[in-house]
Amino acid sequence: MAYDYELIKVDVSDGVAVMCLNRPPLNPLNAQLGLEIGRCAEELSLDEDVRAVVLTGGEKNFAAGADIKEMVDMSAVMVTKFVRALQASFTAVENIPKPVIAAINGFALGGGCELAICADWRFAHENAQIGQPEILLGIIPGAGGTQRLPRLIGPAKAKEMIYSGRFYSAQQCYEMGLVQKVVTGDNSVIDEAVKVAKRYAQGPAVALAMAKIAVNKGIECSIEEGLLIEAHGISLCFASEDRTIGMKTFLEKGPGKAEFIGR
Repeated sequence: MAYDYELIKVDVSDGVAVMCLNRPPLNPLNAQLGLEIGRCAEELSLDEDVRAVVLTGGEKNFAAGADIKEMVDMSAVMVTKFVRALQASFTAVENIPKPVIAAINGFALGGGCELAICADWRFAHENAQIGQPEILLGIIPGAGGTQRLPRLIGPAKAKEMIYSGRFYSAQQCYEMGLVQKVVTGDNSVIDEAVKVAKRYAQGPAVALAMAKIAVNKGIECSIEEGLLIEAHGISLCFASEDRTIGMKTFLEKGPGKAEFIGR
């Protein structure tokens, strides 16, 4: 894959792609960056050399929200087109059929928070500040915050975040379940995310993709529909080489010893 973007850098090593927003110092989300995020997510989804993804904004900040300078003079029609495009790009990130970890330094606010919650997990440095401050501008989140946050942390806590516009510390986000790991001191949250991502990159790619689809789609539908998604997913796993490797290795050597090839 080319990964030729002006506002995103991608580095692939040992099956892990580090997708880094590159609009320093705060990585504000303008229309161009929004489109590049979606295109990059589609490339990562198709790249067979990528088996896990770390999404970050670099060592200083994740993303401090939408570019208000670009939005301030938008009409209602213009902002609808902007947020719908951003929603589509963020949904493409959410649907990457591989494990995705958001590695958060500094600010992850507004659209930055909304992008981070599209990942499977969020690792944050203790210096991180996370929130949905759109209400302080007289608007509401427009790139998934009102929909994904309640699914992650429950409607009451999501309403508190959205209604108040507060900035929350990494530890507070950990306690509410929004962040899965807090990295402290001089330790790099990006390095920690890459280390964990490498473990998943050695896993059975088809099974991981099917598990992600089953969880993400199943939570949005009835239990009956979710069970059908699950049945379809396990059936597809039986068409993979990794399923054969996993079961044969289990019978010959016991659990946890399979060396998967990602097919």
